[in-house]
Amino acid sequence: MNAERPVNLTHLSHYYGKRKALSDVSFTVEKGELFGLLGPNGGGKTTLFHILSTMLRPSEGVVSIFGYDVVSQPAAVRRRIGVVFQAQNLDRKLTARENLRHQGHFYGMSGKPLEARIDLLLEQVGLRDRADERVEIFSGGQKRRVEITKGLLHSPELLLLDEPSTGLDPGARRALWNYLEQLRQSTGVTILLTTHFLEEADQCDRLAILDEGRIISSGPPDKLKQEVGGEVILVDAHDPNGLHPRIQERFSVEAAVVSGKVRFEHPRGHEFIPQLIEAFPGEIQSVMVAQPTLEDVFIRRTGHSLWDADAAGSTGPGGAG
Repeated sequence: MNAERPVNLTHLSHYYGKRKALSDVSFTVEKGELFGLLGPNGGGKTTLFHILSTMLRPSEGVVSIFGYDVVSQPAAVRRRIGVVFQAQNLDRKLTARENLRHQGHFYGMSGKPLEARIDLLLEQVGLRDRADERVEIFSGGQKRRVEITKGLLHSPELLLLDEPSTGLDPGARRALWNYLEQLRQSTGVTILLTTHFLEEADQCDRLAILDEGRIISSGPPDKLKQEVGGEVILVDAHDPNGLHPRIQERFSVEAAVVSGKVRFEHPRGHEFIPQLIEAFPGEIQSVMVAQPTLEDVFIRRTGHSLWDADAAGSTGPGGAG
C-alpha cells in the first residue's frame, strides 16, 4: 500500500458562484481509520465528498489521496478509492451478480477472476445465496450492501460512503454498521463517510464536524464530548425566551433557547434541579438532565441544534451540501 496518508486536506475552499460552500477546511485521515464527516444538510458534507471522489474540482487548497492530487492525478486517485453515493445506482432489472459484473468491466476486470471476486464479496455481505436474483426484490439494506460491494470490487484502499444509512430502518442500519466494522478489521481498508446521524458518528474513530462549510470541531467522539461543561439541562417552560435570561442572571450560567427549550450546562445537573424549580415556581413544565452528546458539542460551537440547521440547509449543486 502507498505510504502516504489516505486523505490529506490543506486549506480547502470551494465556491458556487459568489457563495462559499467550503471555507479553509483542513484535516487528515490515517490508515485503517473509520473517519466521519458529521453535519446538517447544507453544511458542506456533499460538496466535500464530491471533491474527494474527484467529481468536483476545488476552488482553493490542496486535496491528496495516498499522496496523489485529486485535480492533477485523478486517474491515480480513482484506482485507489471505492465510492458509494447516497443516491442508489443499481439497475433494478438486473441481478446482484449482473450489476457487479458490469461494474467490474469498468475496472477492466473479467472472466474467472471477476466471478471469484463477486462470489467472495457477496459471501462477505451475506448475499451469496441471492446473487442471481433481481435487485428490485431486495430490501433497502440488501440494496445498500450490493452498492458497497460495487465500491469494493477493485480492492480499493479507501472506501468513501455518502450517507450510507439513508433510507434504512434501524435494524438494517445496525447490520450495515456491523458489516463495515468487519470489513475494516478483515481488510484494513480505510473508511470515510458522511452522516447526520449522531449514533453513527459516535461509532467513528475520529470526526470532523461541519457547519456552514467550516470545521467547527474535530477529534475522537468521546474527547469532543468532554468540551461540554458538565451535564446538559433542558427546560420546557411556558415562556422560554423570557425565562432563559433570568436563569442566567440567577445562577450565573450561560443559557440559550434551543429548539424551543432553555438549555444550559451544569457540573452537577441532577442535584441542581430542585433549586431551579424552586426559583421559578409555576413557570417550568418539565426538566431533562442528560450526559453530553455530539449534538451538545454542535450546539456549544454554533448556538443552534444540528436539526435546526438541517431544516434550514440546502442541497444540490447550488447548495453547500
